[in-house]
Amino acid sequence: METIRFTRPELEGVHLHAQLRGDPHSPLVILLHGGGANLHWWDEIAPSLAERFRVACLDFRGHGDSDHPDAVFVGAFHRDLEALVTELGCEDLALVGHSMGGQIALDYAARHPRVWAVTAVEVSFGAAARERRRTRLALTLRRPYSSREEAIARYRLMPSTPDAPEGLRRALAEHSIRELPDGRFVYKFDPRWFGLPPAPHARLEDVRCPTLVIRGSESTLLTREGAASLASKLPAGRLLEISGAGHNVHLERPTEVIVAATEHLSCHVPRSD
Repeated sequence: METIRFTRPELEGVHLHAQLRGDPHSPLVILLHGGGANLHWWDEIAPSLAERFRVACLDFRGHGDSDHPDAVFVGAFHRDLEALVTELGCEDLALVGHSMGGQIALDYAARHPRVWAVTAVEVSFGAAARERRRTRLALTLRRPYSSREEAIARYRLMPSTPDAPEGLRRALAEHSIRELPDGRFVYKFDPRWFGLPPAPHARLEDVRCPTLVIRGSESTLLTREGAASLASKLPAGRLLEISGAGHNVHLERPTEVIVAATEHLSCHVPRSD
């Protein structure tokens, strides 16, 4: 595994953090985390995908080990993905995104015809406004803790993810905490990002590549009706529901997500001449 930290002129001084796995000559797949998360939320998925693909996991700005800049603005995460693609020097790629990352993946694919496949995991669609507000409000409330161990003990997956193993919760907590200059500890995301309105989305009808929509059957953020509507709007959309899982299906049922994503990507990877 290779870790990179980079900036580009279009990032205006912001440095981004990413991890690369797999053969550099294999087809490129970029994994995009959800709001309030970081690239380590793919730690159960990325190593398996890297057996077949070149896998890049990105920390969006204000998350994980990327910079936490003072300025926040709508569309910044889309800019981060564009910068990573430029940094990697490969426009022929596939995208796998969870929640907010799935929305960004769909938007990018709608505007870039060289994206050859998308896997959109639990993109919020069809949820009641009350449910969306509750999730965003929870992300805007970030309290400091007096010790690292207290912060780890208080770390919770959002929305509630009862089937995620305790060892996984603790491992994610270990990667999700940073120390403030005053010696207190907070989680590695900037809550100001969740007070912004969502970025305007490109038309789903413009996502021409094969797209797999994955839903956890118990999810309240991607309803069954919303998932069916989302898949129907995509010209090459297909819906897969994973039983017994919620919004964080890739944490609760990683093996099933790995199998589904690998099969989808392998079926549509461009063939060399």
